[in-house]
Amino acid sequence: MKHKIITFGELMLRLSPDNNERFTQAHSYEAVYGGGEANTAVSLANFNVNVSYVTKLPEHTIGQSAVNSLRQYGVGVEHIVRGGEQIGIYFLEKKTSQRPTNVIYNRKGSAFALANVDDFDWDSIFADATWFHFSGITAISDNMAQITLLACKKAKERGITISCDLNYRSKLWSSEKANKVMSEICKYVDICIANEDDAVGIFGLDASNSDKEKNSYIAEELIK
Repeated sequence: MKHKIITFGELMLRLSPDNNERFTQAHSYEAVYGGGEANTAVSLANFNVNVSYVTKLPEHTIGQSAVNSLRQYGVGVEHIVRGGEQIGIYFLEKKTSQRPTNVIYNRKGSAFALANVDDFDWDSIFADATWFHFSGITAISDNMAQITLLACKKAKERGITISCDLNYRSKLWSSEKANKVMSEICKYVDICIANEDDAVGIFGLDASNSDKEKNSYIAEELIK
């Protein structure tokens, strides 16, 4: 059986100072479109997997440029919704030598963050799908949490495998909010991808110096 994979998330514009400069030094920025779920879709397309990406982007030229950045790799863009005024942006000061990465987000008023439940026709999107993938930061706004939960329910009704990369970002939401949202959504997830920071940030599980089998059991109990 050939897989048809759907990934769902926000496609963002990343702006990085040239030549590893700091924000305070920069006079020009490199522009790249990306996001965890979009990157996953591109990787799958490079392995000749049938994959489509779902998001919402403005109808203006920047939005179209973002769509084109996926199309060039063979990612399906037929379910991308157009509307809204702003694309999500984040500024990335790249790690170099002893200097850590620094990220500043500007995404609260983006087309994706302000999307409505009616924007996405999940029956059509999942018509021939076998796998659905998203990340924790897909659901950071209240309406996107509602939309992601609905998508998971629709996928589960169709027997579609659901995977989630928790991908916790403390700059985007609190542990308490992430726990509340993801505990409900993860009830529908078949495969959950996480590192120790995700486990601590979202579920309060400290995997270091502890019984990993016990923590796995606790995690299952938390999302029941």
